[in-house]
Amino acid sequence: MIFFGLFFAILIIQRVAELVIARKNEQWMKERGAKEFGQSHYQFMVMIHSAFFVSLLIEGGIYHTGVHPLWKYLLAGFLLTQAGRIWVISSLGKYWNTKIIVLPDTEVVAKGPYKLFRHPNYLIVTVELVLIPLLFNAYWTLIIFAVLNQLILFTRIPVEERALKSETNYERVHIGTPGWIGASKREK
Repeated sequence: MIFFGLFFAILIIQRVAELVIARKNEQWMKERGAKEFGQSHYQFMVMIHSAFFVSLLIEGGIYHTGVHPLWKYLLAGFLLTQAGRIWVISSLGKYWNTKIIVLPDTEVVAKGPYKLFRHPNYLIVTVELVLIPLLFNAYWTLIIFAVLNQLILFTRIPVEERALKSETNYERVHIGTPGWIGASKREK
């Protein structure tokens, strides 16, 4: 139970720190004329991620059934996703955000994980939403939020792709770069 409490507290602190970074980046970008897209679905994404933490706290904390027998490997996988998260945030710098905010006529970031993959942050979040609940045997949380996350990504990624294509050199830079779910052929 101590492990869960410590893990959960660190996770919450990390997410709050990310929201502070995102808010500062949003302000910086909007001062330079950035446009925001996808406001209608963003509130649902926030609700899904907030509900994930509540569900994890209830299933993994209150109804704690211990940690998974392979917890060391799951924790190692989680730590790798955190390294990936740091790589994503540092690669995007001032352009990283939890919202879809695009600064018109800028060169899109095509370094770090963005050389390899168009939406690496979504892959990281998807993997986290499997590893974290699995680590604490929170199977209902895993199933429900893995599905909800994919559903919101089916909406979010096409909106983000359209925004980037309409406002930046995205298509030219990422031609041939592998994508993620929601980046359907109709969006290419």
